[in-house]
Amino acid sequence: MSYDLIIKNGKVILDTEAVVTDVAVTNGKIVAIGADLGEAKEVIDASGLVVSPGMVDAHVHISEPGRTEWEGYETGTKAAAKGGVTSFIEMPLNQLPATIDRESLNLKFDAAKGKLSVDVALFGGLVPHNLDRLNELNEDGVAAYKCFLATCGFDGVDNDFRNVDDYSFFAGMQKIAKMDKILAIHAENALICDELGKVAQAEGKTSAKDYVASRPVFTEVEAVRRAIYLAKIAGCQIHICHLSTPEGVEEVTRARNEGQKVTCESCTHYFAIDEEQFETIGTTAKCAPPLRDKANQDRLWEKLFAGEIDFVTSDHSPCPPDMKIGHAFTAWGGISGLQNNVDIMFDEAVQKRGMALTQFAKLIASNPADLYKLSNKGHIAIGKDADFALIQPNAPYTLVAEDLEYRHKVSPYIGRTIGAQVVATVLRGSVIYDKENGVRDTHEGAFVLQNAKETVQ
Repeated sequence: MSYDLIIKNGKVILDTEAVVTDVAVTNGKIVAIGADLGEAKEVIDASGLVVSPGMVDAHVHISEPGRTEWEGYETGTKAAAKGGVTSFIEMPLNQLPATIDRESLNLKFDAAKGKLSVDVALFGGLVPHNLDRLNELNEDGVAAYKCFLATCGFDGVDNDFRNVDDYSFFAGMQKIAKMDKILAIHAENALICDELGKVAQAEGKTSAKDYVASRPVFTEVEAVRRAIYLAKIAGCQIHICHLSTPEGVEEVTRARNEGQKVTCESCTHYFAIDEEQFETIGTTAKCAPPLRDKANQDRLWEKLFAGEIDFVTSDHSPCPPDMKIGHAFTAWGGISGLQNNVDIMFDEAVQKRGMALTQFAKLIASNPADLYKLSNKGHIAIGKDADFALIQPNAPYTLVAEDLEYRHKVSPYIGRTIGAQVVATVLRGSVIYDKENGVRDTHEGAFVLQNAKETVQ
């Protein structure tokens, strides 16, 4: 038997075990797993490496079209490739116009032509003024929907994303339920967070700690509870994005144990950076919900190991460097992290804390792919897309700005020593990145549409 590609001698993370074996690929699909598989046109010797499913990052902002100067498909998907992310799901903001109807979705397809280094699925937005257009997004293949309970969007900017009011939130969930889709939710109490921020600034409090204090734990927990209760009434499956608190996770666990369809994610930065480090790093580490103290972080790790957090994402939300200038309240609130999910989480979870490789693969790949019905993604199994991240364990390096593929070389992880490296990334059987040659310019990526049987270029 002759194959297109065989990856040999790596420690391969399968669904139920991690084992040293070989994986064969033909026509972009995994077709055989085992020893002595035969010949192939290309062979990768993965001796000493971990062969993981390529990461499925379920929370990424690209900003093209309209704000391509923040981040574009060309640079964003190259960063994903270098970081072992073979697929991501793009949020319906911060691009202009926001992705809230068929017309704006088609603008995304046009903007990405010839630029994708990895595969991309899409969220559609739920905002107060598009209840009658949600079906257009479903018909055209979005994986799920996203809304904000926290305040978002710039005042005076036409076509920017807007947070839902209570009615559009509830009515939107009813419509999304009928489509058998999931609504992903940014859950923070908008009014309380906004007013606490105004009070702090009026008192001259502008430090990182002041910003964290303006978005206290209860504002996340209250919004999660409200979302869960309204979703129960509406009969809608929901997913809580980027939880920063164990108390928020507990609300999801409680509802799930009562039979409600609700899941949650957290982000790499909540496990890698705490409030004290935020103070030192500065505004490149600002995000919402905010980074919290070490005790909170330790308890969040416990929730992750216990299986109460379904998966980990980057919430990659870049902007031009000048938008990060200023104090903790005025700087843009988003972290650039897409390129360093896999290596940091492998180092922090597997190497430093002893997480099983099978759980690691579920958290970065299998669980998000399964939740959002990306049926060809997230697993090293026969018939699935041949998407792999090859990881070199115990290979520390210090991240420098020049390593980054982002449009802007900005990241709170610059200067951090990371104890593992992604040395190659394979998308549907094609090597799209390796440490020696860098990211390929072949643009192998495609859109993955929910109603399509195959990826759509």
